[in-house]
Amino acid sequence: LVSYYNKKPELEDEVVEKLWAYLDNVIHSKRLQNLLKSGKTIGLSFSIVINERLSEACSQKTQQNIGTVLSCSSGILSTPSLSIIYTAKCELLVDLLSKLSKLACQQLASDDAVGSQLFSVLQLTFAQYLLIQRQQTNPNRVFGQVSSHLLQPCLLLRHLLTVRSWTQADDNHVRQHLSREIRNQVETLLQAGLFPPELFSSYKEELLPEQELQEKKKGALKSLLLPVKTVQTKLGSGFCEPALHGAVVAGSVSLLYKLFLDAYCKAENHLVCFHMLSRLFGCLRLSGLQQGMTEDTLSPADWSVELLALEQLLNLVLSSDIYNVASDRIRHKEVQFGFYRKLAQMLMGHSQASIPAWFRCLKLLMSLNHLIVEPDLDDLVASTWVDAKASEQRTKKPQEALISTMFQTYSKLRQFPRLFEEVLTVLCRPAADELRLPILSAGLTVKLRECLLELPPNQILDILCLFVEKCQTLIIPALEGSADTALKLLSVSSVLHAFLFNMRSLDDITPSPVVLRTQSLLAKMQKGIIQPLMELLQAPRRKEEKSDLWLRKASDSALLLVYTWVEVDTLFGVSCSKYVSPTAEMAGAVTELAARHWGISAFLAGVEEQCWERVMELASSFVSTGKYCLELLTLQKMKMILMQTKADLQALQHAAAFILKSGRSSMSRGESEPWDEDISAISDLTYPTAHWHLVISNLTILLPYISLKDVEYIANVLLETLVLTKAQEAATDQESAISTGNVSLGLMHSSFLPEMKVLHCAFLTSLIRQFAGVLPAVARDSVDLPLQQLSAGSIPWHEEILAPFRPVDPLEALSENKLLKDELGLPWKTLEKVAQCIVLLAQNGCPVILKESQLENCLGLLEIASLLKLDSLLPSDCTRCFLVLLSLLANTKASVSCSKQLLLKFLSTCFHLLRCLQAGRNASSVFKVFHASDVLEVVMTSQLRASKFFTDVLTVPVWTQYLQEVQAFLENFLQMIIERRQSVRLNLEKFMSFLVSCKPDIGAAKSKGGKNWNPAAGQLLLMAFTTLCHVVTLYLQQLPEKKLQSADVLSALLEPVVLQMVRTVEHGLQSNTPNQPLPVAFIPSVTTLLKADLSRAIRKGWQKEPSGFLEQPRIKLYQKFYSQILRELPCAGSNLQFLQSALQFLTVFCSVPELYPGKETAVMVVFAIKKLLTGPAVTTQVIHSMEKELTEVLVQLLGNCSAEEFYTIMRLVLQGLEMRNVWQQKAKEVLSAVTLTKLLLSCPLSGDKEKAFWFASPQIITALMQTKEACQDQSLISTIVVPILETVAALLRQGEGVLLNPHHVSLAFGILLTVPLDHVKTEEYRGVFLGVHEVLFSIVQCHPKVLLKAAPSFLNSFHRLVVSVMHEGRQKGDRGTISFPLLFILKCAHLVERMYTHIAAEMEDFTVFSAFIVAQYVTELQKVTLHPAVKKHLTEGIYHILDLCIERDIKFLNVSLPAGVREVFKDLYNDYNHYHKAKKQGEEKYTA
Repeated sequence: LVSYYNKKPELEDEVVEKLWAYLDNVIHSKRLQNLLKSGKTIGLSFSIVINERLSEACSQKTQQNIGTVLSCSSGILSTPSLSIIYTAKCELLVDLLSKLSKLACQQLASDDAVGSQLFSVLQLTFAQYLLIQRQQTNPNRVFGQVSSHLLQPCLLLRHLLTVRSWTQADDNHVRQHLSREIRNQVETLLQAGLFPPELFSSYKEELLPEQELQEKKKGALKSLLLPVKTVQTKLGSGFCEPALHGAVVAGSVSLLYKLFLDAYCKAENHLVCFHMLSRLFGCLRLSGLQQGMTEDTLSPADWSVELLALEQLLNLVLSSDIYNVASDRIRHKEVQFGFYRKLAQMLMGHSQASIPAWFRCLKLLMSLNHLIVEPDLDDLVASTWVDAKASEQRTKKPQEALISTMFQTYSKLRQFPRLFEEVLTVLCRPAADELRLPILSAGLTVKLRECLLELPPNQILDILCLFVEKCQTLIIPALEGSADTALKLLSVSSVLHAFLFNMRSLDDITPSPVVLRTQSLLAKMQKGIIQPLMELLQAPRRKEEKSDLWLRKASDSALLLVYTWVEVDTLFGVSCSKYVSPTAEMAGAVTELAARHWGISAFLAGVEEQCWERVMELASSFVSTGKYCLELLTLQKMKMILMQTKADLQALQHAAAFILKSGRSSMSRGESEPWDEDISAISDLTYPTAHWHLVISNLTILLPYISLKDVEYIANVLLETLVLTKAQEAATDQESAISTGNVSLGLMHSSFLPEMKVLHCAFLTSLIRQFAGVLPAVARDSVDLPLQQLSAGSIPWHEEILAPFRPVDPLEALSENKLLKDELGLPWKTLEKVAQCIVLLAQNGCPVILKESQLENCLGLLEIASLLKLDSLLPSDCTRCFLVLLSLLANTKASVSCSKQLLLKFLSTCFHLLRCLQAGRNASSVFKVFHASDVLEVVMTSQLRASKFFTDVLTVPVWTQYLQEVQAFLENFLQMIIERRQSVRLNLEKFMSFLVSCKPDIGAAKSKGGKNWNPAAGQLLLMAFTTLCHVVTLYLQQLPEKKLQSADVLSALLEPVVLQMVRTVEHGLQSNTPNQPLPVAFIPSVTTLLKADLSRAIRKGWQKEPSGFLEQPRIKLYQKFYSQILRELPCAGSNLQFLQSALQFLTVFCSVPELYPGKETAVMVVFAIKKLLTGPAVTTQVIHSMEKELTEVLVQLLGNCSAEEFYTIMRLVLQGLEMRNVWQQKAKEVLSAVTLTKLLLSCPLSGDKEKAFWFASPQIITALMQTKEACQDQSLISTIVVPILETVAALLRQGEGVLLNPHHVSLAFGILLTVPLDHVKTEEYRGVFLGVHEVLFSIVQCHPKVLLKAAPSFLNSFHRLVVSVMHEGRQKGDRGTISFPLLFILKCAHLVERMYTHIAAEMEDFTVFSAFIVAQYVTELQKVTLHPAVKKHLTEGIYHILDLCIERDIKFLNVSLPAGVREVFKDLYNDYNHYHKAKKQGEEKYTA
């Protein structure tokens, strides 16, 4: 190969490839590895050949057949004995790295999928080079190598790795790990190669101007090395395709500057750092714009890349604090200021409002020094704010951030008027576009409010006076006919509105001059702006003139100013006694008529009623800001009327009707867009949202004064908007924007809606009408169907609410009362009629057939119904809602093509809502129109009929959920029947006889045996039997002995149900396919059956003989079931529903040991549980979920088993704890044994069993020591280590007074000291910390004598816990964030504080160790900066330990601690004396 690449022999390509393959085999051969291990040295010299081959691949731009060469390189570099061929000659390694980087760049730039081989070798080569680089002693040589050969390929490689759009075809390891590692290696290489400490003098000489150098070095010789120029040259030369070059340079400049700052940024070097910035900025294409390059040469994409690079550079300047304004001005003749100033001019000269980075760059310049942009403040305001077209969300945020910075800056400088003077100047210029964007968005208004609250009131009044004056003198005179002037007026009006609404209100402590000045301002605003506008707008216009833009905007401005004026004037009058309204001065002008009818003159003196009506007519013709302001003014009028001692009812009704009528036409169109609450920017599409928001927000004011028709209108719109929101289900881009759907949802979720009973009732009627509308056309036209009757407009459903409030004349009282009774009775008569109709329809079996789309619509409406507070409905509405849901269940049927899962979801939702109704205070009102047994029969008939659809979905989770919902409904309803104590026996008898008569063969196909069996119907019937059995059994158990007669009656009733239930279970089991698992629905049924049998037996005085209370077939059934469950239990995996049901059955079964089949004992059950716990799918989470059920089973087993059986169970547990299980990697065996041990500790033991357990406890603790082995594998932390810690803690707690040997207790410390507390995942740390803490606290609480004997072990274990909390609770970066969730770390810190407190309070003998504990604490504290909240807890704890320290201990600590730690201790001790000790002494003074 060497000869071939030296051009000596000519070889065919195939031969060359085979030679490479042979070489690769040799390099990776075991024989060679063995030779090298034995110490043989091999002389090799073919590294140049590999480089040559890779060079060929680079030049040909093809990567075929280089896999073998890469494999050879990997083999050589990963073997130290072979890698010397590269490491001995650094140039070869540099060359190899350069070639591999270029190959990687080629692969990344192509469309081919990225493989892992090349990048793995590249990463290995980087690692080797970085190792060599660190060993080099000549920094100039390293700089030469890096700048000449590696800088360009490395920068290109980093760029391509950063910008690549990774696909699924790319190798996962490269995408997730290698790409990040290689980028980090590139940065490390460039940092060490280009910016070593030794080269700083060269950078300094090259960067600082001649004069600066003379002062600093006094004429020293200049270095020959020009590092900055070298880097600039490399960045400038074309080392990649022209299309990529600009982007690569832009991305590299900020990286190089960051590395430069990391290496050299110190206070004395800030000027050097600045000059490096200016030189690197020169590499960007933006710098060409300062030198006269045309803007057209940069495309929008180029602008984006360049501005991002500039933003990163400025961010680095700001975060490194390089620019000191005073130092720059005094010492360096404002060299930095000049640079940033030119930068600002360039940015404002080339506006790029569509690019977010442009705004961010200007914000950074302003943050550096506001004077940088101050000279061009008008241009800044115009280009970034008033005339900027930043309508997209991504540009809006940075724009708002920049304007907010301007607000904050000028607010702090107390130059807010200066800023808004410029804003006014820009606003008064001719608009850059026909329609300007709103001046103050919702976000900016919030920022403006914050600033206005901080400003002195006179400055705010200066700004307002300026705006009012400019409006009066410049805008109003030129308004008529000018659209541009009208737009200016609207902008100025919106600013006036924002200022007046967000400034601090006048009050009684406001200085009088400010109050007088405000009065004068409002008077000027009224006379100088509002009155002239009114006169202008009232002039008669031709029809075609009324649609002019200027007129529309002028009316918007006028009404916005009128509303603002009225609202502010009212507020000031209420909150400030010194304020005199300008209207009061003109009180004589207000006519008595206007005051009586609440005309405009009552609010705004000087405006005639006729003039106002014309303005209102004009404003109402435009769907915009003016119309909305009219509604606001009307609402304001209502508020002012309500504040009077005697409210004018007619005026209130007119006002409320006007507001609703105003927006009715817009709402009826059904088209709307989100609104950002900017009152000056309401358009045709945002007006419906604004109007609906106003109506819903003020419903409490409007509702008492609107007609029933208007209430129905609001209810209909409310429902329409909710349906539309459900249909769209799409969040808008504008996070803070309001939509009609959100407003409606807000009302549905609020607690106000149930209080608005009329609207609640109307909404329910509207909802039922919508349900009726979903039905097919044939059903829709039928007047007799339940849904049509329940939403009939002729029935006064609301009468129950309104009747108590009607004023009654005594003369007409009798006739009125009769009519009233008839009206009140009509809804209930209708409800009774509908109830009978539902029962008849259910019995006749003629349901309405729904298609899938209709079913989906019904489901959507049910979801809306679930938003109602169903438990707060009035009796008639509650009954109406119940009937609707029952009708949907009983009188509808899904078409054959309909999705079965959708139908199940629909039925489940209906039952869920019925349960919600049952929880209400008026739930029993249903019994006014229904017999309870009829409801139960209707429900079961309809569900059994529907069940024929579900035979093939019985394993789907939706079926299980459906069964649970039906069961919950039946259970609640049966309990209601029993609790009411009215016809209990009759209703239950009817339902029982109905169930017994049901056969689960409805709609089933014939089976081979000739019998029909529908498994879905079988499960439904079984569930009904089970529920009935469960409710009645529970009731019987709770009955006092005096009522044994009624108990006997119910027991007798229960007998046929039990017999039928047994038949159904047996039938179900027979139809179940052999070797198939038991249906989950059967298990609770058999459990309930067994409970019922046992409760009856106990009542009859049964004595320990199953045949005495059970028939033989029944015993066989339970035993068969028990055997089947024991077989299936180990295979159940993580099927929690099955496991919980099965364990509940075993709990009941094992409570009667006589039921065990044959010679089986409790040991068989424990063995089955052990097998279950060793299953692969059973995780610690699954175990926690079924811990309660497992404990209940074991309590029954251990309570009823013999001593010999208990010894066998203990042997079974101890076998699982043997060390060999860990060695053989049987982690599940260990977990099952540990879990069983923990469960045994939860069981009450007595006599020989208790003695046996505690006799084995030392053996258990010793066995648990195997955690040492388990901890070596990180993956076993949550699986084994945490359960072991929990078990040890439980053992120590239960062993108080029993574990008398201190050695056995101190074994626990051996476990604690080996548990890892660092480098663990968040979830694992949580478990480990709590486990270790519980063990320690158990020792402290229950075994204090052991604690004193093993104090060093305890202190070491506890110290590890404290260190881990300090480590995880340290403050990282400037944001004060911590690595783990703060709440959990605070909980840990609180537990440590509690432990400290407990030690100090309970362990008086621990005083001798107090100095040692404090020393350990401060030593760790010196290493970290703790999060304040974490530090507070830990400090409070250590204060209690300091309480134990005597003066000698404090002196000892002051002398013995190292210098840095001593300072920390002094601070701690000073705080202790200042805060804690003084407080403690104060408390002791009053302690008896």
